[in-house]
Amino acid sequence: MEQIVNREQRAVQSVEVGGRLLIALGQHAAPMSLKDLAAAADLPASRAHPYLVSFGRLGLIEQDGTSGRYALGPAALQLGLACLHQLDPIKAAGPVAEALSQAIDQTVAIAVWANFGPTIVRVIEGSQPLHVNMRAGSVMSVLGTATGRAFAAVLPPRTVKEVLAGPVGEPRRADRTAVKDIDRELESIAAEVRRHGVARALGRPIPGVNAFSAAAFDHEGRPALVITALGHEDTFAATWDSPLAAAVRDAAAEVSHRLGHRR
Repeated sequence: MEQIVNREQRAVQSVEVGGRLLIALGQHAAPMSLKDLAAAADLPASRAHPYLVSFGRLGLIEQDGTSGRYALGPAALQLGLACLHQLDPIKAAGPVAEALSQAIDQTVAIAVWANFGPTIVRVIEGSQPLHVNMRAGSVMSVLGTATGRAFAAVLPPRTVKEVLAGPVGEPRRADRTAVKDIDRELESIAAEVRRHGVARALGRPIPGVNAFSAAAFDHEGRPALVITALGHEDTFAATWDSPLAAAVRDAAAEVSHRLGHRR
């Protein structure tokens, strides 16, 4: 009989135990022996084996007939593909952005890279709303905002320069006139983000408002969106090692995890 734990939420302990084996296989790049797989799932081999037999019958795992090693099977692949097809990056980022805004009590925005560059798709305000002209649909400067710089650090330079080249719009005009050597600027931005894990804007483009931004990646390692936290300089500590920078990095990493990204 299945053992039921935590009756209020109807959790099935045996499913959780078996799930640890599937998770361990998913986190390993190559097929695993029974001994190694059981150890990774923190189970005795004798206890792990019956689960593997059942998973094999369901097509969730496969065992190599020569080496005896285990790998994920075709049913696991179908589940993964179905999950990816159902995945909406903005929807996945929503709860994370909301939690971030509540934790730091600052305004948080989600942006995607669209035809005209970094485009805000959602804004979550803190308890002290900022009087800034930023709402869903706003296009941000590529080089002059933390949001734009976070994208510029991880997108192919050609993609960024295509947006900077026009057609002329206010953010792109400002970018072109402010920077003489675009290639050098993009290299500098990428190096800064690699070093600190976030992009930063101090009092720009709005005087007195600071911001940190970080990109989240999908399962193929492509930048899916950028999370930005921003606030007044008197309540928004913008040093690279500030808790706010760490919180933005962690939020972006959580979104990446939800999108299936593996570093």
